Amino acid sequence: MSKQKSELEASYDRVADQYADEFFRELERKPSDRALLDAFAESVRGRGEVCDLGCGPGHIARYLQDRGLNMRGIDLSDEMIRCARLMNPDIAFEKGNMLALNLADATLDAIVCFYAISHLRRSDVSRAFGEMNRVLRSGGRLLVSFHGGDGELHRDQWYERPVSIDITLLQNHEMSGYLESAGFEVERIAEREPYEFEYPTTRVYVFARKPLPAN
Repeated sequence: MSKQKSELEASYDRVADQYADEFFRELERKPSDRALLDAFAESVRGRGEVCDLGCGPGHIARYLQDRGLNMRGIDLSDEMIRCARLMNPDIAFEKGNMLALNLADATLDAIVCFYAISHLRRSDVSRAFGEMNRVLRSGGRLLVSFHGGDGELHRDQWYERPVSIDITLLQNHEMSGYLESAGFEVERIAEREPYEFEYPTTRVYVFARKPLPAN
């Protein structure tokens, strides 16, 4: 990682407190997301350590830890990590980059990555999934969510502060291709329309697995 902060990292640093205030309890208004996270929790409970990758203020990690998973969180933003630690003192959070995870091979039993993959350029998505595959044990589970569609979105102001945040919109078949090229098996894809309080993009959730070694 470069010592100089990326525009994305600096942007989230500037809005971390406001973001945490708005989103930490967002799952209370999202029954579909809760149901999908519950299914994920059921599939990995009792296996070992699970990472919330691109964790923000740690609300996904909080939800899953409260359902019996052994959670940790990683995020690019120092300020998001600060918020996550304050709001979830019983969960370990650290700074990290999903393109170069500071984790040994086969360290994790599962990864959940809610919308963070949407911040990557298309050319970097396969690299991120390659890193996730590397740090997962055989049979490890992955749940990744993203904004469906074509093209990109850009935001240059948020909470009345200057930011530079890009969102890559992806099609289901495109995401499946990235996952399969990184060595994952796609098990299930779910979609939902946006809630009235969300940005109007289709939300997509992919359940995938790192295969067990062939006998």
